Amino acid sequence: MAHRQPPQDVARLRAIALGVVTFITVLWAVQAVLTITGWNAAPLGLRPGVPWGLVGILTAPLIHGSWGHLISNTPALLILGTAMIYGTPAASRLALPVIWFGSGVGMWLFARESVHIGASGLTYGMMFFVFIVGILRRDRRSIALAMLVFFLYGSMIWGVFPTSPGISFEYHLFGALAGAACAFLLRERDPLPARKRYDWEDEDDKEEWGLDADATEEELFFARRRPGEHDD
Repeated sequence: MAHRQPPQDVARLRAIALGVVTFITVLWAVQAVLTITGWNAAPLGLRPGVPWGLVGILTAPLIHGSWGHLISNTPALLILGTAMIYGTPAASRLALPVIWFGSGVGMWLFARESVHIGASGLTYGMMFFVFIVGILRRDRRSIALAMLVFFLYGSMIWGVFPTSPGISFEYHLFGALAGAACAFLLRERDPLPARKRYDWEDEDDKEEWGLDADATEEELFFARRRPGEHDD
């Protein structure tokens, strides 16, 4: 019989995906406004090392150089954002702002002189976060999400190295570093999901605690709570 997700999980997944789609819609709206008005968005980009470039820490991920740039980021934002928030909602509430601002601060301090824009730093941070959290937590959901993002976006790792003058590899690099740091620091912020127990495990426990095979779950529960037994 096929395994089905509980209805509350499906509803939560849909709500998370809708929230991510809303954010992506904002990016598309910004790009549409820039296209229609012809306004130069360079002042909102991140310019390393100069005071006026600090505004880009907040605004640069909202700006894209072209529709092609935005379109290439859209699927990754949707899949990685949904996977991250669905897998670790409590950690994500802290990790996403840290990735956003942390990658920007790293860029402002250390990146080459240019105007950097785009949400690629955010996508790299989310990908590294989900993958490393799966390795560290090792529960079924985290591992499944880590395998999914690695299968879809594992090749992104090459983007942290300089490949083309027109690509801001620094944004990729500092986004990845921020995501990895958050994964290590926040990996235990969400409780591990309850592990399904099988009947044979309970039978072994009953034997270990000196109970008959037909003992009830309540009897096993109180047997485990008895003090002074099974102490090393």
